[in-house]
Amino acid sequence: MARYTEALCRLCRREGEKLFMKGDRCYTEKCAIERRKYPPGQHGQGRGKLSDYGVHLREKQKVRRIYGLLERQFRKSFAEAERRKGVTGEVLLQLLELRLDNAVYRMGFASNRREARQLVTHCHIKVNDRNVNIPSYTLKVGDVVEIKESSRSLNTINENITKAEHRGIPSWIEADAANFRGKLLDLPSREEIQLPVQEQLIVELYSK
Repeated sequence: MARYTEALCRLCRREGEKLFMKGDRCYTEKCAIERRKYPPGQHGQGRGKLSDYGVHLREKQKVRRIYGLLERQFRKSFAEAERRKGVTGEVLLQLLELRLDNAVYRMGFASNRREARQLVTHCHIKVNDRNVNIPSYTLKVGDVVEIKESSRSLNTINENITKAEHRGIPSWIEADAANFRGKLLDLPSREEIQLPVQEQLIVELYSK
C-alpha cells in the first residue's frame, strides 16, 4: 500500500503546529516547528490567507496526518462515523482513537503512531490473547492489548515504556507496563481526546 516516506517534519510545518510524528524529538528544541515556524518550500514564508475551502482542507489533512491515514482510509472512517449515532465529528475522532495502532501508541509501547503501526504489522501485538497484525483493527471496551512474550525483550519497546511518562496515558486506557499490556476501559469522550483540531470543519468539508 502507498505510504508517505518523505520528511515527517515537513508535515508539521505545513500544518503550522506539532503533530508529534517523531516521538521524543517533538518534545525537544530540535523540533522543526521550534526552529522554522513557517510552511516548507520556496514560497513557504510568502503564503497568503487561506480560503474557506483551504481552512477546511487543512483541518482534514491535519487529522489524517496525525493518525497516519491515506485519503481512502480516512474517507472510510468518516463514512462509518456518519452511519453511527452521535455527533459525526466526535464519532470520527473516537473511531480513529480506537484503532489498534493508535492504542499501542497511547499505551506507551511505541514513541509515535508510525512505530506503533510497525509493531502491529510485524506481529508483536496480541489482542485478547490472539495475534492481530491489522493496524486498523477497531478495539472494543474491555479488550486487552499486550506485547507478545517473545517481543518483550526488544530494546525499542522497553525504552518507549520508560519514556512514556512525560506523554501521559489517557484516562480511558489502563496501562500495565510491568506486564506489557493495556486495557480499553471505556470509549474516549471528546474532552479526553486532547487534539488541537476542529472536527466540525471536516464534516463541513465532506458535506459540500
